[in-house]
Amino acid sequence: MSIIVDANTRIVIQGITGRMATFHAREMREYGANVVAGTSPGKGGGEHAGVPVFNTVKDAAAKTGADAGIVFVPPPFAADALMEAADAGLRVCVCITDGIPAQDMMKVKRYMRTKRAERRMLLIGPNCAGVISPGRALMGIMPGHIYAPGPVGIISRSGTLGYEAASQLKAAGIGVSTSVGIGGDPINGSSFKDHLQAFEQDKDTAMVLLIGEIGGHQEAEAARFVRDHMHKKAAAYIAGLSAPRGRTMGHAGAIITASGESAAEKIEIMRECKIPVIERPSDFAPAIAKML
Repeated sequence: MSIIVDANTRIVIQGITGRMATFHAREMREYGANVVAGTSPGKGGGEHAGVPVFNTVKDAAAKTGADAGIVFVPPPFAADALMEAADAGLRVCVCITDGIPAQDMMKVKRYMRTKRAERRMLLIGPNCAGVISPGRALMGIMPGHIYAPGPVGIISRSGTLGYEAASQLKAAGIGVSTSVGIGGDPINGSSFKDHLQAFEQDKDTAMVLLIGEIGGHQEAEAARFVRDHMHKKAAAYIAGLSAPRGRTMGHAGAIITASGESAAEKIEIMRECKIPVIERPSDFAPAIAKML
């Protein structure tokens, strides 16, 4: 099974007429994703990248049955796009957009909490690679050819490190059940813990690889969740051992501002929780092969 998307997931692409959205819409459809609609305000009624275009997500969902969305809307308008997706009743939404102001994401988070828990949209991202279940569906910007079906779940703050892990696992004949990129921004929609809960219940996932980085406390929360609530094995890699305190390193969220946010401190917490820590990205496949 897939923890987020499968071949039956009906996907709407917000901002589909943009250059990057057009490219990835075609990539997703070629991979086999069930893209049923796109939105672009003022351009409704036409067709783009092989799917009908609507002015609003609510119209797209009502007329096509879309239950999942992916956002390629530029940063100044992305928060409104996310709240629109939540209002339309989508089950899950992936936000690819990079550079959304933290204040805007605080507004989105507050708005989503006004929804009843059972109807609250799962938000993945922003500034993320999306989600892929190899051989089933792609809702993101991952290069699908480097992923093979297998028993390892991946949750990563870094898109490129998630790609590296998937490529190594495919070469080693192991493969991936689902890979989720949660993004590197300081305020994101879902955390390691949210997806660990889903992987714990997934019969096709034998173990989970956590790929974290400096900044924030998500990795520490994930480590304690694995220790206290998971029966499946987990391994971790934390990027940024040489990062100086107080300096942003690429992602907006990758900045050490307080105790417990450096790579060394996160690695220590992982080891305290009995989670094996992979020291180098080149060791992803060998380390996981020993654990399976």
